[in-house]
Amino acid sequence: MIEVKNIEDTNLAENPVIAQMGKYNHEQLLFCNDNETGLRAIIAVHNTTLGPALGGTRMWNYKNEIEALNDVLRLSRGMTYKNSISGLNLGGGKAVIIGDARAMKSEALFRRFGKFVNSLAGKYITAEDVGVNPLDMTCVSMETDHVVGLPGKSGDPSPVTAHGTYVGMKACAKEQFGSDSLSGKKVAVQGVGHVGEYLVEALSKEGAEVYITDIHEPTLKRVADKYGAKVVGLDEIYEIDMDIYAPCALGATINDTTLSKLKCSIIAGAANNQLQQE
Repeated sequence: MIEVKNIEDTNLAENPVIAQMGKYNHEQLLFCNDNETGLRAIIAVHNTTLGPALGGTRMWNYKNEIEALNDVLRLSRGMTYKNSISGLNLGGGKAVIIGDARAMKSEALFRRFGKFVNSLAGKYITAEDVGVNPLDMTCVSMETDHVVGLPGKSGDPSPVTAHGTYVGMKACAKEQFGSDSLSGKKVAVQGVGHVGEYLVEALSKEGAEVYITDIHEPTLKRVADKYGAKVVGLDEIYEIDMDIYAPCALGATINDTTLSKLKCSIIAGAANNQLQQE
């Protein structure tokens, strides 16, 4: 047994994970691994001052664990602010599952994840996020009661999120253009997953000229055909002639590189942590 008299006797002071937690003032991180199901996940509890930490689970094919860690820390901190400003007796948390949501999902994986959530004894309440849907949460709920967004109950929050983005966009338009009408306005929607597609639907119904991009080609084509939206390239989205840019995929798309390309006067999207710099 090695006696540790002070922090200088260990490598903790130089541990990048501990340093990151300190930077954002997180309470707890839980790293989850299960070889049998292929589960690799991180649960981040940012703050429980107001109550248990609430925040969704995102499944994404991150390049590495450091990228996943950075995302879950930023997302969970954002949930603290969201829940607080909404007047909820809830703190902020988030979880990420590292993997391809289109190829790796299974009941066993989500049930194993549910056991990890349950091990926190109610300190963290999960729900769906990018790459995860209410049916996946049903599997999680087989192992824990600390889950929301289930079919037949609170359900999929995507339509509500999209509507909030839509009316926020109209409020911005009224301030910027003198009218909240989006008819004829050029809107570029980056990411047409759950929330993005509902937003495209609302914009199309109002007569906006909608441009879309997404990393998943089949989804992109389906949404374009269904709503008459124009498809542009992943990098091209920043440089088109538009009135409104709506980031609805992952965060950090507004940065020193993209800001110099954007020609819009309004940025209004559903993505979390849209700014790269804090």
